[in-house]
Amino acid sequence: MNDQVKNWLKKINETWDRWTNAQWAKGLRITSGVIWNLALILLIVLLVGGAFAGSVAAGYFASLVDQEPLREEADMRASIFSYEETSEVYFANNVYLGKIRTDLQRRETKLEEVSPYVLDAVYATEDEYFPVHDGIVPKAIFRGLLQDVTNSDSQTGGSTLTQQLIKNQILTNEVSYERKAKEILLAMRLEKFMEKDEILEAYLNIIPYGRNASGANIAGIETAAEGIFNVKAKDLNLPQAAFIAGIPQAPFAHTPFTSGGLLKDDDGLKPGIDRMLTVLYRMKETGYITEQEYNGAIAYDIKKDFRSPELLPQERYPFLTYELERQAKQIIAELLAEKDGIDPSRLKDEEKLNEKYTIMADRAMRNNGYRIHSTIDKEMYDAHQKVKDEFKNYGPSIKVEKYNAESQKNEWVEEPVQVGSVLMENSTGRILSFIGGRSYEIEASNHATQRYRQNGSTMKPLLIYAPAIEYGVIGAGSPVVDVAFKDYVDGSGNPYSPGNFNKEQELGIIPARQALATSQNLAALRLYNQIVEKRPAEFLKKLGFSRLIDEDYVNLSASIGGIRNGVTIEENTNAYATLANGGQFIDSYMIEKIEDADGNIIFKHQSKAVPVYSPQTSYIVTDMLRDVLSEGTGRRAQSELKFNSDFAAKTGTTNNAHDVWFMGYNPSITLGVWLGYDTPTNLNISNGTYQQPGTRVNMLWARLMNSSYDVNPELVDPAAGFKQPKGVVSRSFCAISGMSPSEECSRAGLVRSDLFNANTYVPRKADDSFVSSSYVMIDGKRYRALSSTPSEFVVSGGVGVNKDFINRMFGNINGDASKLFPQNSSFADRVVSEDTFDADGASPGSVSASISGRTLTWSNSASKDVVGYRVFKSTGGNALLTSVKEASGNSYQLSSPGTYFVVAVDITGNQSPASNMVNVEAPEPEPKPGTEPKPKPDPKPKPDPKPKPPPVEPPPVEPPPGDGEGA
Repeated sequence: MNDQVKNWLKKINETWDRWTNAQWAKGLRITSGVIWNLALILLIVLLVGGAFAGSVAAGYFASLVDQEPLREEADMRASIFSYEETSEVYFANNVYLGKIRTDLQRRETKLEEVSPYVLDAVYATEDEYFPVHDGIVPKAIFRGLLQDVTNSDSQTGGSTLTQQLIKNQILTNEVSYERKAKEILLAMRLEKFMEKDEILEAYLNIIPYGRNASGANIAGIETAAEGIFNVKAKDLNLPQAAFIAGIPQAPFAHTPFTSGGLLKDDDGLKPGIDRMLTVLYRMKETGYITEQEYNGAIAYDIKKDFRSPELLPQERYPFLTYELERQAKQIIAELLAEKDGIDPSRLKDEEKLNEKYTIMADRAMRNNGYRIHSTIDKEMYDAHQKVKDEFKNYGPSIKVEKYNAESQKNEWVEEPVQVGSVLMENSTGRILSFIGGRSYEIEASNHATQRYRQNGSTMKPLLIYAPAIEYGVIGAGSPVVDVAFKDYVDGSGNPYSPGNFNKEQELGIIPARQALATSQNLAALRLYNQIVEKRPAEFLKKLGFSRLIDEDYVNLSASIGGIRNGVTIEENTNAYATLANGGQFIDSYMIEKIEDADGNIIFKHQSKAVPVYSPQTSYIVTDMLRDVLSEGTGRRAQSELKFNSDFAAKTGTTNNAHDVWFMGYNPSITLGVWLGYDTPTNLNISNGTYQQPGTRVNMLWARLMNSSYDVNPELVDPAAGFKQPKGVVSRSFCAISGMSPSEECSRAGLVRSDLFNANTYVPRKADDSFVSSSYVMIDGKRYRALSSTPSEFVVSGGVGVNKDFINRMFGNINGDASKLFPQNSSFADRVVSEDTFDADGASPGSVSASISGRTLTWSNSASKDVVGYRVFKSTGGNALLTSVKEASGNSYQLSSPGTYFVVAVDITGNQSPASNMVNVEAPEPEPKPGTEPKPKPDPKPKPDPKPKPPPVEPPPVEPPPGDGEGA
């Protein structure tokens, strides 16, 4: 066996020798040697060149990232997680309202809250090797580089999820090798600091996904799931996940919605759906889904899942959304200032500081993902808007000239009657609902919280009656004087002559309760004049009236709503809630709490009660205001309520009916309503078509209250009414003076009783106002009779008041004392006017008489001091037939034929010249039967007889007991 092997090897050697010794073999050997040497040289060149090229590339890469600082882990994490997140607003009870206005909407989510289908789709489409690479995939980078160098039409991309995260959060979208180099470097560094799940979660929260069903730009998987399919990210099915995962490649081409929030047509949807099919195919090819799942997904009708187009929150609830933004911005500005060590109260006084932190707050609110929770009850708010929209009695629109910034010229525009309201909970200050205006498109300003108007007579309980009770000046039924001012000059030296709503009305002495219920201006102003030196406007400051100026503390007109800068509906409502709250002011608010993106509460409202009025005063005023609904200016509202509750209310109308108000409250809630034109205009221009302005606001208040009751009857109609606190007592007093009843007051039947604050004032001093009195009537007014006044014109036995009483009631504002007890006064039949008439001393002017049948009538004398008229019969001498009091009318029924005349008599007893003569002819005798009456010859004309002077006047009336100096 060995010999055979040896022979075989020997033959092989002999054959090799023959070949190598052949001529051709020698040439081949030389050639191969050359090739080998050349190959070795080429290999050496390539190795050296590659090393050189690598060094150059490394150097170039190093030069590209030379300016990039070495970022620490904390810095990189802060940058990665600093993505903007949209703040959201909520109704009360965590009812979602919507997102704050922003250029990009995003809501953060956690990885465990994302559907697994989404993760698989992202892996298959964006980064197949994400679970195993260290931030980059070299072959993908080289592929992208080669495509870039060769200017290839096919751009497959080479960025991992980590690189995309770096590009979006730390770098920019700039297309350059420098940016790409930094991206690669930072991606590898980031992988050393963060876990894969952290990177993936951050990526899913920052990536843009086109638009939502409102047309807003969106980013983040949670925002995309809700905005496109109206589901949570964790609930996305396979086709939905594939559709969303395909959007980032071309967000605005693949999104299903237009910028106006409309669903695209089939052609517009095709790119997004085609991309979804591509994502599904890659998921199948990479093994994330089965063939069966793939077939089911590509057959799925994704179009049916797209969310219906919807309005943005600011489109659905414009007044509410913008108001919550405004208030939240103010709160956040104060928080930021406080964080910087600045007293937040300085923002109210320092304009530049406020501007700085307001800008910072606006940015934070739009980027930091706050959750802003309001106090607004959605159902109640919706109900109020419905009542507002359906109300038909606002009044007509007017044409006003306004400047148009676009056309840069004045234009005539239509302006409707505007409306504002606030409903708040008394015990907490929570604003449950409001009406900001007729339409945000007509007027964007919020009439409930931002418009300042004079509040008319709704000021009276706050600035007059409550302070007067608190100061111990009056009780609920104390007498006040409703008589016009006489020769009054204000603090500026200007004449001031206010009047009641009915300019001719003067009710005289009336109870404070009545004056408030029927809203008498004169009584209110005179009462305010008694207390103005105590600066009762300090109460308004405590009530939160924010724009008071110095003159509001001293001007009488402030007491009937004439403060210079006005109040908001919110401020006025808050003030009335203070009365409902037993005198404790609890500031109204609309933001319950604010949470940051992680759910931490950064702000929570804390209600604080500030004493303004005592509980006793508050209850007494409330009891007085109950009368407004039962017998005062709020009767129409009471009649329209569908439920019975313990309500108190006050109406208000400003000068020329520019504004009308209705403020009503019960122990639980307060509702304030206002109507008026933005350009102050008389609301009465409707000529009655829409009813009186006061009636309109009565009706609207009642309907809003009824709609509130329909939503929450337990809140709106509490079981218990207002409870009378200790210290509120009922005491008797003399109705015309307010003092403790005297015997004279009792005999006159003038004793009344009503509520008093025992801690400040109850009647103790006995009344000393009365004197016996006789009076006459002149021009419908009562005046004390003089000693020379003819007795037949005097009403004797009346009860009068003394001069001290008149001086006390008028104070330093004079008035016509005869108006203290006018004919329409409830005291008119028992109390005599206590003013003496200043007679002119001359005889009265004569009158003109006429006859109709047997009714004698005559004209009024031109003299102003006439107390009555005497009728004389001149036939057979001047005989006095009768005396007629001035107030009884100018006529007398004659009983027999004759010649008659009339004279006027003044208060001093002076008598006028006689009037013209009038005749009453005797009737013709009846003719005897069968005889013809003989014709009478024409009578000869006779000259008018001149009347003889009247007889001597009757003796004057005896003066009443006393000194004759009665007022």
